[in-house]
Amino acid sequence: MSKQIIQTPDAPQAIGTYSQAIRVSTGETVYLSGQIGLDAVTMQMVNGVEAQIQQVFLNLKAVAAASGGSLQDIVKLNIYLTDMDNFALVNEKMASYFSQPYPARAAVGVRSLPRGALVEMDAVMVLQNQN
Repeated sequence: MSKQIIQTPDAPQAIGTYSQAIRVSTGETVYLSGQIGLDAVTMQMVNGVEAQIQQVFLNLKAVAAASGGSLQDIVKLNIYLTDMDNFALVNEKMASYFSQPYPARAAVGVRSLPRGALVEMDAVMVLQNQN
């Protein structure tokens, strides 16, 4: 199995022991690390849950692009929320970034997230055969 580390300045740099994304094996599967509402330029958290949800999708989009794909290549999306009352807002924002067929998805309520984030998302992306 071969591994390629994906790194882009268009999404926040890793703030721990992880990579933004890893492409494995034949290069078709990419695992995107969890993204929170950090602005990639300032490395500061954006304010408010709506802004954080928007920023998370922008960060995932940037890492997907750096991996040679797009949000439409995501086949599995995991969403972590500190308040499940914000789930409807996630669905609303998600509709502006994804089209059918939507990825498989899980939403989990959690007690806390890094840096006081209100939402975090990670994903698995499968790229079209690039040979």
